[in-house]
Amino acid sequence: MLHPTHDHEETDLNDTVTTPEAAATETPREQFVLQKIYVKDISFEAPNTPQVFTEKWEPKTHLEIGTKGMVLGQNNYEVGLTVTVTVTINDKTAFLVEVHQAGIFALVGFEAGKLDYMLNAYCPSILFPYLREAVSDVVTRGGFQPLLLAPVNFDAYYEQRVRQMQAQQNAGTAEAPTNGAAPN
Repeated sequence: MLHPTHDHEETDLNDTVTTPEAAATETPREQFVLQKIYVKDISFEAPNTPQVFTEKWEPKTHLEIGTKGMVLGQNNYEVGLTVTVTVTINDKTAFLVEVHQAGIFALVGFEAGKLDYMLNAYCPSILFPYLREAVSDVVTRGGFQPLLLAPVNFDAYYEQRVRQMQAQQNAGTAEAPTNGAAPN
């Protein structure tokens, strides 16, 4: 047993003891761990080669990008980022490249709204540089100039999606009759 020699007792902050009751009421700390990044699928087509190499290079580019997530188990998620790029010259496809970049992430202690943000904005932002590199590499290996995708602001896309969902919910609420009565 320790006996204080002063009028006040000193405590070491590193020796704090948490009772089970206190631990149950504490908010869990958020933990984020990137476990693995990998290419899930990659495809490249250049259907009009070698003729396309002889034409004047004035390409038109069409880009589609999407995200997808899947729960793998307790606190483990796979987040996928897919991009499809179609480049045409004179209405002929010069090349088409599709890359599905994925990652496995452990997320612990996040409340539902923040978890949604992490899976739909933060994780795709981590994956994008890897996807961008894979696209450029495969296009170059196909004999074309490197294709460098512009950065994507996944935070802005996420906020836009949240606003659209809120607007849809508000529109659905505004149209619903109250007390079973038909609107006038």
